[in-house]
Amino acid sequence: MSDKFDIPFKSNMLPKKLQLGSKIKFNCYKGISCFNECCKHADVILTPYDVIRLKDRMNMGSTEFLREYTYPYQMESDGLPGIKLNTDDKGACRFLSEAGCTVYEDRPTACRYYPLGHLAMKPTDKNAEETHYFMIREENCKGHDEDRELTIGEYLQEQGVADYDEMNREWLQILLKKRSGGPAVGRPSDTSLQLFFMCSFDTDRFRRFILSDAFQNSYDLEPSVYEVLKKEDVALMKFGFKLMRQVFFGEKSIPEREKAWEERLEKRKEVFELRRQAEIMRRQKEEDEKYKNDV
Repeated sequence: MSDKFDIPFKSNMLPKKLQLGSKIKFNCYKGISCFNECCKHADVILTPYDVIRLKDRMNMGSTEFLREYTYPYQMESDGLPGIKLNTDDKGACRFLSEAGCTVYEDRPTACRYYPLGHLAMKPTDKNAEETHYFMIREENCKGHDEDRELTIGEYLQEQGVADYDEMNREWLQILLKKRSGGPAVGRPSDTSLQLFFMCSFDTDRFRRFILSDAFQNSYDLEPSVYEVLKKEDVALMKFGFKLMRQVFFGEKSIPEREKAWEERLEKRKEVFELRRQAEIMRRQKEEDEKYKNDV
């Protein structure tokens, strides 16, 4: 199974697989004739680390940033939710100005990779995934005509991709494992999908969730861990990856308190019973109303 994460939907991806040592011809700079054209037709997928960098750049909370600058989309048939950057009425990135990208130092992973797409694959006979690269050639991009040759590895280093790749790696592995597992993993419940979105993108809401009494009564973590998670978004993001692995794949990476699961089940039984009684009363009231109208 394979996954494509950073390839714009309408791009013309060349089918040739490339490696880090493969040489390409490309250059982009302020004076080039097509400057800003790619950003005028933006289709930018965001990763969890992209959100952290951009929300901090905009001095916004995650919930506010998601509401103002992104929209959700379905990443796959099983319904895992992703997000993309909003555009203006003409389809241009809202961070675009005449001088170029206004958030260039914190631009998303997909923008850093362009004009490269990358494909993560996990062969069935290997334990680790493999990454291959592809060139994307769009008619409006004149960077391919520039006489500058460099390797893919050199280009990615130039674009500052390494830190982003390192931060995104665990999240992409979760997507890859979810898809490569097929029916054995199954479609997550609506609650699991909400958890996936919160852990992946909404650090504000996720922080409130793990600092709640209900969460802390369920998991056996040192107070010092919570102190770090209160303050550091990257640590919180990585903790979210662990929690998702535990929820989706049963990996016990976060210790649970003894009998916490049984206590949760017992509380759920109480809630279910209250809901059942409320439904019985509602139906009885409807029946009473019918007889009342008949009389």
